[in-house]
Amino acid sequence: MKKFADFSTDKILDGDKQKIDTILNQEIIVTGYSIKNSRFSKNKSGEYLTLQYEFENQKYIIFTGSDVLIDQVKKYADEIPFLATIRKINRYYSLT
Repeated sequence: MKKFADFSTDKILDGDKQKIDTILNQEIIVTGYSIKNSRFSKNKSGEYLTLQYEFENQKYIIFTGSDVLIDQVKKYADEIPFLATIRKINRYYSLT
């Protein structure tokens, strides 16, 4: 009998939900992500990002519609896991 995990392509992101402002300017370990179409479309891409990370040996997730973060995660997805800091620059968030 097959196990679901052997053939599923769904990404399961677990962890306590946090607001992005709680981790600004602090180093985190990015461990996973998911990008899906948003029902609200408040950004140019119409997508939202679920970012899974570790901070102080705990797993967390954040949700954001930041187009900059979405583009950066898409571009560097093959590098996950990696250390990063999320900074707010003017009106947008960016990985540094």
